[in-house]
Order: sequence, then structure tokens, then C-alpha cells
Amino acid sequence: MRYLHTMVRVADLDASLHFWTAQLGLEEVRRTENEKGRFTLIFLAAPKDKDRSAAERAPEVELTYNWDPEVYTGGRNFGHLAYKVDDIYATCQRLMDMGVVINRPPRDGNMAFVKSPDGISIELLQEGAPLEPAEPWLSMPNTGTW
Repeated sequence: MRYLHTMVRVADLDASLHFWTAQLGLEEVRRTENEKGRFTLIFLAAPKDKDRSAAERAPEVELTYNWDPEVYTGGRNFGHLAYKVDDIYATCQRLMDMGVVINRPPRDGNMAFVKSPDGISIELLQEGAPLEPAEPWLSMPNTGTW
């Protein structure tokens, strides 16, 4: 397992980028604009990590800007921790066998979400290419929120 990034929702993209980059000193390494989902993702890395490969970089900060205004309360602006795993199906099965709820099953063979006992969302991502979609994950519904 490898720690990838921490996601933080932001209400004012310009002000947040100014803080994280101009003031704190992180640098933008990639950006995704998703018109269908109406959000922007901006990944930031420390200057010494910017030119390293994704495998060598320290964990990044992911700023998530939802285009439709939303008031974030109760820590909602903090999104999730993310980890790559060698086999997402085996990892989810092991967690389920230990009583962990799979809130968002890996139906796509690539991504799943679970929560810590304190309600912190944890994203699990398949290392490398997604696995072939398979049961029981393919037809497993979401449980709760993530």
C-alpha cells in the first residue's frame, strides 16, 4: 500500500490556490476539469517532488472545487485519504472479512471507499491497470456515504 494524496474541498478556488501555492509554496502538478460532474481537481506537490515521477513523489494535496456553491460544515471540506493497493478485490475482501463496510465497492476494478471508525473516508485505488470487473463487486450496492 502507498499513501497518495489528501483531498480538501475548497469554496473559493482562486483564494485557495493563492494560499497553497503563493503562500505555502506547493506547486500544481496536474489539473482536471470535469464538466459533467461540475468540478475541478488540482493536485499540488512540494517543490522538491514536482519533477519526480508519480511513484517517487511524496503524497500530494488534491484541491476539489465544486462548481455549484456548497457550504462545508462539520469537516465536510476534508474529503478523504487515498492509498494504492496491489489487488483491490483481495484488499476489499480482507477488510470485509474483518467487519469493515465497503461503502463504495470496486465495481470498476479500480476504486473503492471505506471509512475509519471515526468516519474518515479512505479511497483504495488499484495499482496499475484496473482489474476486470467481477462479482460480487460488480453488483454490490453502495452503503452509506463516503
